Amino acid sequence: MLVLVTGGLHRVGAAIAARLAEAGYDLALHTHRPGDPDPELAAAIANHRAESAIFAADLAIPGDVESLIGRVKAHFGRAPDALVNSASIISEGQWADLSCDELARHLDVNFIAPMLLTRAFAAALAPEGGAVVNILDQRVLNPPVDQAAYTASKLALASVTRVMARAFAPAVRVNAVAPGNTLPGDDYGADQWRRLAEAMPLARNSAPDDIADAVAYLLGARAVTGQILFVDGGANLESHRRDFVHMMRD
Repeated sequence: MLVLVTGGLHRVGAAIAARLAEAGYDLALHTHRPGDPDPELAAAIANHRAESAIFAADLAIPGDVESLIGRVKAHFGRAPDALVNSASIISEGQWADLSCDELARHLDVNFIAPMLLTRAFAAALAPEGGAVVNILDQRVLNPPVDQAAYTASKLALASVTRVMARAFAPAVRVNAVAPGNTLPGDDYGADQWRRLAEAMPLARNSAPDDIADAVAYLLGARAVTGQILFVDGGANLESHRRDFVHMMRD
């Protein structure tokens, strides 16, 4: 089996790729810029003897997106059996300040690229079919007012996940995983991260391995399509007006 993971060299994308290597997948790893995979992913590739290759592409450029599946097929000699749309961009910005350029930039990478890749993936598939998992954000259920362009793009991808599940059935199953707080960025303090975890219904944040396990499940769940699996410590059960980075700060 062969899987294409966008944004697959680092952070959550790398954890997903490592989990799929463990499950027996060979890995086509997309990256925006050429580089080396995170050490844990490199170790998983070696330990499980997964065949792997890195493909650089700018997901804001339609030509790069539309050629990616073909490049993977040319390299491996076969089309991917699975696609994980993990690559994403995020920036701060309130709705009152939202510009067309900023909205377009987020929609290109977070919404349009996954749609185009799913279409190309479906067209290249062998008759036995395959599966797609989109990586969303728990905010799609109760959107905060922050990061306007990012929020809009993830809401769009959540909605189109169900549409694509119907459009590409029965050959392609299309599902999504919606993580919560998973890896702290530089804007988080250690005490803030702990307090946020304690405030979740399960008293914990999600971890990269939690997201990876959910993706692996959905790729193998042959009777499941059009679903969003929230992996977020229960964050989606509450309504948060602000993004977590602005909450419980020191």
